[in-house]
Amino acid sequence: MQNFFKKEKVSDILPYESLSSESAVTEIQSGNGRISISGVQTKLSLVADNGILRFVRDGEQGRYILKPIPNAMHLLERNFLPINEYLCMQIASNAYGIETAECGLCHWQDGNPAYITKRFDVNPDGTKRSMEDFASLAGLTTANGGSDFKYCNLSYEDCAGIIMKHVAASAVEVLKYFRLVVYNFLICNDDAHLKNFSLIEHAPGDYVLSPAYDLVNTSFHLYQPRIFALNKGLFKEGMVMTDIHTVDKQDFEEFGRRIGLSEKIVNRELSRFSIPNRKVEEMVCDIITEESLRKSFLLSFRHRQNMISH
Repeated sequence: MQNFFKKEKVSDILPYESLSSESAVTEIQSGNGRISISGVQTKLSLVADNGILRFVRDGEQGRYILKPIPNAMHLLERNFLPINEYLCMQIASNAYGIETAECGLCHWQDGNPAYITKRFDVNPDGTKRSMEDFASLAGLTTANGGSDFKYCNLSYEDCAGIIMKHVAASAVEVLKYFRLVVYNFLICNDDAHLKNFSLIEHAPGDYVLSPAYDLVNTSFHLYQPRIFALNKGLFKEGMVMTDIHTVDKQDFEEFGRRIGLSEKIVNRELSRFSIPNRKVEEMVCDIITEESLRKSFLLSFRHRQNMISH
């Protein structure tokens, strides 16, 4: 599993025929394996037990999160979603040095893939680290922000303000955040909402930006993908996008300036993300087996790179 388990020898074949198999459903229900539902993606809690991944039982602390192929039939290319997320996470980490949650791919006994990630908010001894997503830090809920509270209330500029407010060494974390916003743009991730950014306790009372998670190219799966997840886009006052102007390098330069980054740093980062990257090409070709999907991923990625290059 691409060294995912490192010292631990764990099989990447799940001991269940499929998500809907009787044994899996029974164990999920008895052990509260379902820990949350984000959009249409089911998330299941797992532990590694004697080299086998299984769903948690009563009283157990899950160490891994499993995302199977979603059952939502309205999604395009839904069978590709686990591979898509794994690829986007690997590119972030290995091509651009973005800290990400450890992740891998595993398979049901019927051969279908599932995405698996290691929880970074759980310590080796089972205790949990304090972690808050940006929606919580902004005090937003359905009660005061509406049913789409994680999309419609703040901009990415506002989110940088959350980092500045709660992080002592905010300059370092804001730069990490800038890179993540640019990367989400490159991979066409229009689900980078407030609950997909978090601060995590690094030391008592000391918070940093959490490792990146839920990175996926949503353009493969939605009929009408958006450019940004947040309705306001990059800026507090919102962004007006037309057929003539959508997003370009100047927008990200302005965004960087507004969140406190120097012109030199912003130009360096935009240059790094906009030039061809051999590692990206290699990982896409290695991980995506279907030629049409490979071509589509690379075309959209290069198009977004071109958008921020001038």
